[in-house]
Amino acid sequence: MAANEEIVRNFIAAWSRLNVEELVGYFTPDGTYHNIMAKPVSGHDNLRRFIGGFIRGWSATEWQILNLIGHGDVVIAERVDRTTVGDKKVELPCCGVFEMSDGKIKVWRDYFDLATYTKAVA
Repeated sequence: MAANEEIVRNFIAAWSRLNVEELVGYFTPDGTYHNIMAKPVSGHDNLRRFIGGFIRGWSATEWQILNLIGHGDVVIAERVDRTTVGDKKVELPCCGVFEMSDGKIKVWRDYFDLATYTKAVA
């Protein structure tokens, strides 16, 4: 359990480097990212395209963990994502639910208010 929590903490910290390959490497080969506002995306190739697409305009991001709890193979991380998109600053409260398998992310569901993001970048 503690190992899964540490992996999720490391994954969240990795976002600040904006390195798509590093981020995809945290997932199982058939891993799924479900950004709840979009359809789920599965597999490294699809994850690479999806994550790469939405961070393309980001110049910086720092994710602050507010609360992180784990139970078995499930880790829940409440956080605030602070991102710079062009010259716009976005502060986005989020909650991610991670299902882990053998030290990798099998499923990640991320919940947030899309209007908070779109208003900030408009």
